[in-house]
This record gives sequence, structure tokens and C-alpha cells, in this order.
Amino acid sequence: MNKIPLETIDDESAIRFRDCFSVRYIQSAAVLCRLGYRIEKDFLESGEISEEARIRHEAFILNSILSSVAFLESTINELYSDAADNAYFFYDEKNEALLKTIGEKWKNEKNFDRAPMVNKYQKILMIAEKPLFDEDNPVFSNIRILIEIRNYLMHYKREWIVVQHGETPGDNEETLGEKLEKMLRHKFVENPLAHKNRPFFPDKCFGHGCAEWAVVNSLSCTDEFFEKLELPAPYDWIKNELLTR
Repeated sequence: MNKIPLETIDDESAIRFRDCFSVRYIQSAAVLCRLGYRIEKDFLESGEISEEARIRHEAFILNSILSSVAFLESTINELYSDAADNAYFFYDEKNEALLKTIGEKWKNEKNFDRAPMVNKYQKILMIAEKPLFDEDNPVFSNIRILIEIRNYLMHYKREWIVVQHGETPGDNEETLGEKLEKMLRHKFVENPLAHKNRPFFPDKCFGHGCAEWAVVNSLSCTDEFFEKLELPAPYDWIKNELLTR
């Protein structure tokens, strides 16, 4: 598949194309993950880091995580758009039949854009009469947690962070950060740049380990999704470039 699928409308008009932002997002996520890794590696080797490097590290890691979720979102939206728009010209006959089925069965569905992302993946598998993701599937459950992180970052509300146990300001209700810590603490290597007295979330959480976990699980999820559908993944041609370190 071409990076940007093209179609000639007629001999006298311009060529039109359908872009593929999912590929751009996963490329960005992988590049940023690698850049964050290099800063951590330099720190572990030298024991020193500048304030500028700390800022760059945080920018790389946070945006790698956000780009991983944007990749998941755009991947399923692009597939749906191809089916809904009858854009079959860059698929073979077998793929075309599947997308036509998806498009036809979804015509009466409403609010596709408002549906939760994981529901979109499950819905398309159901329409295609393919096995759904098992809710106990580790990769699928990790994707749900990754979306929680994205939501935390994109819709951030300030809250108390508990540094040590004892009396805490406000009430004792569990914070969103504490809930995320329970889900994430043993998922990946902690951020080596975080001071030992800082809380796990967000300081020790947002390091290369988290970004790598986000990229790897995002790709594992979409790999399995396209394998279930027996469709080529739009990023297959750059798969060997998506290194995380």
C-alpha cells in the first residue's frame, strides 16, 4: 500500500488522495520514544543532566504517549472512513468485499465519532463476523489503561499528590493519580530521572519505560486487529522503522 493512496478522477482533473495520519502518529511516537531513551541512557552513564535535557525528556515522553493513542484513534477512524466512503481502490478484491460489508452494515449506525475508541474496534470486528478482543487480553486491557493516561493528560485537573502517608490535605478519597499508579506500577521500568522521594505517578511513571509500553501495546493491538480482519495494516511498510530505543 502506498503511504498516500492516490486515485485519478479523470484525464483532465487533478489527482486526489487520502492521507494516512495513523502512520504519521506511530512514527512520531516511536521517534519521540527513542529520543527520550537517549537522554535517560546519557544520564545513567554520566550521572548528570541539564535542566534543558530534563524539559526535552518530558516533552518527548509525554508526546510519545499522546501520539500512541492518536495512532489508535486515527487507525480505526481511517478504516471506517474507507468503508463509509467506498474508498476501495487501494485494496484487493477480497479486502474490498470486507470493507463494503462494513460500510453497508454501518449505514444505519449513528454517532460513530462519539463512540469510545475500544468500542469502535470491537464493533468493526463484530460487523466483519470476526472474533472480538477478549476483555482479559493483556494487550487490550493495557490499551484501556493507556486511554486513561491520555484522558488524564488531555483533561487534566489539579489534585493533591500524596508524597508520604499520614495526614493529607482535603479528603482521603483515592485520586485519579493513585488509581493509575495501582494499574501501572509494575508495567514498565520507572523513569530514572525522577527523584527517589517523588511519587510514582506522575514523576516516576513518565519515562522511556512508559512511552515504550505505549508504543509496543498500541502496535500489538492493531497488529491483532488487522490479523483478525485479514487486512493489511497501513503501517506494514514502515514496521521495521518503529524501534523504541
